[in-house]
Amino acid sequence: MLESLGIRQFVGRMRICYDNALAESVNGAVKVELVHRTVYATRRQAMEGIARCIELRYNTTRFHSALGYRTPQEVMDELSEMQAAA
Repeated sequence: MLESLGIRQFVGRMRICYDNALAESVNGAVKVELVHRTVYATRRQAMEGIARCIELRYNTTRFHSALGYRTPQEVMDELSEMQAAA
């Protein structure tokens, strides 16, 4: 199923909790900044609101030390430029 959707499965190394740290950090920030402050009428509204928050706010404004104090969007833009140049 993942392959048919073009998704690469990631499995961290055994007994290395730091492999998941970045994802857990994102989840924690979204919960604190949005989920626990918002009442959603439906599950669909919750999914759309959270996706909007991640795409429009988190990925474009939040700096990450793991990314060299750049935003996720800056890193993706840089990767796209490198791939286009190759």
